[in-house]
Amino acid sequence: MYDRAKLAELRRLFQAWEGETLAKSLERMPERRQRFITASSETVERVYTPLDLAELDYLQDLGLPGEYPYTRGIHPTMYRGRLWTMRMFAGFGTAEETNARFKYLLEQGQTGLSIAFDLPTLMGYDTDAPEAEGEFGKCGVAVSSLKDMEILLQGIPLDKVSTSMTINSPAAVIWAMYIVTAEKQGVRPEHLRGTIQNDILKEYIAQKEYIFPPEPSMRLVVDTIEYGVKHLPQWNPISISGYHIREAGATAVQELAFTLADGMEYVRWAIRRGLPIDEFAPRLSFFFNAHNDFFEEICKYRAARRIWAREVRHTFKAQNPRSWLLRFHTQTAGVSLTAQQPENNIVRVALQALAAVLGGTQSLHTNSMDEALALPSEQAVTIALRTQQIIAEESGVANTVDPLGGSFFVEAQTARMEQQAYDYFRRIDALGGVLPAIEKGFFQAEIADAAYRYQQEIDRGERKIVGVNVYQDHKPINIPLLEMDPQGYARQVERLRQLRQERDSGRVGQALDRLRIACEGTENTMPYILEAVRAYATLGEIIGVMKTVFGVYREPAWV
Repeated sequence: MYDRAKLAELRRLFQAWEGETLAKSLERMPERRQRFITASSETVERVYTPLDLAELDYLQDLGLPGEYPYTRGIHPTMYRGRLWTMRMFAGFGTAEETNARFKYLLEQGQTGLSIAFDLPTLMGYDTDAPEAEGEFGKCGVAVSSLKDMEILLQGIPLDKVSTSMTINSPAAVIWAMYIVTAEKQGVRPEHLRGTIQNDILKEYIAQKEYIFPPEPSMRLVVDTIEYGVKHLPQWNPISISGYHIREAGATAVQELAFTLADGMEYVRWAIRRGLPIDEFAPRLSFFFNAHNDFFEEICKYRAARRIWAREVRHTFKAQNPRSWLLRFHTQTAGVSLTAQQPENNIVRVALQALAAVLGGTQSLHTNSMDEALALPSEQAVTIALRTQQIIAEESGVANTVDPLGGSFFVEAQTARMEQQAYDYFRRIDALGGVLPAIEKGFFQAEIADAAYRYQQEIDRGERKIVGVNVYQDHKPINIPLLEMDPQGYARQVERLRQLRQERDSGRVGQALDRLRIACEGTENTMPYILEAVRAYATLGEIIGVMKTVFGVYREPAWV
């Protein structure tokens, strides 16, 4: 992009600047530290110039917004046409309590639902299962049956709102409950909009909420992709998630590389099923973290779009430009929130959210200031939503597309992260691919090493966390915390008891038998899961049938 002669002249002038202007300045005022690093411990240079972009080809590497390779955004006008979806992650206690929170957020200007499920639901247990004891409603809402889903979404028009559901191993079952609830509202599947996370690979890599071994789990993911292509054309059947990889301690580059490697593995499995890539690729979505290092996060999103567009177009031979688009949701970094001085988290979240917007996110959740202490209070979640609204309406950053595009620093960092991601792709390929790399503990070891290094930097004081290892105080915390209904667990258990007593047990048994036979064969399991859900089989009963066929995964130990 730059004239070679002018670059040579700039190099001469830059060296002269270092020897004269800079040297004199450093004599008078030394820099604060010997090495400046990103949140991922990558070196940040003093200044960036066109010399750092000597190989940049504007059309091939950047292009124009809405055109390949989409580095500058997937839409020509981005937020000038439509703002990102403000989708606040919510869920706690009973379906009734969470339904009330959803309605409150929609009244406050939220533009999409995002459902958090409690740990028993995430692991495929009913609330009254012995394994679920003590975990009811603590990290999300309890959904044990279609009855719970009906209450959870009561009074919410599912043909007018899009819904994201953070669920993985039991994703097909919870999705079926949503689809049937919509049916009961009179909403046809083709009119439903939303996303199920359904990213099982990152569970083995980072979050560990798996149930079945990898191969049958991948079969279930492809079943949902295939069913979605045929019956729910507006639904994203998977949200390939780097968020939890980053929360486990990964660097920004590891989050980028491991997420896209997982995405490409899902593409391979769907193609092996016989699905044409241009039928399902436009419905693949992604989910990234927004961490503290402002510019590193922006560059991560830009690199992700460019890599995905290139790989889907050239490696997987997709012809439809919509298949090349990397569409993503962002959540601010839960792991960055501190229990100390929780009001500081408002500032952290605002900067992280701003990075997500400048990076071109399609939807955004902002964490609440109290989440290191409890589930969000109404006051805290309102401040978090208002943070997005202030960025959208008052900051001016939504007035132009990719306002940081062309920055020497941003473009150099974007290219660095892209190159490092490809280095990881090569290492994963050398291990035999994503599943063999999981079985060998590669991803897990890389993340553990990064997390250990980061904590060492904090412990040594090289990395400063305001209120934790610098600018500390010992004032008592004085913010309101959420209190859940103490009778919620008893109501939930009674609802399950009554459901089992009143439903048609014969119909439930027949539906579960047919599901077992489908799991033993090669048919798509979704129609059979839907049949069981309509009969009011519980989550635990459906997952129990699958366990008898697929088995239960135990992570191997690595030396």
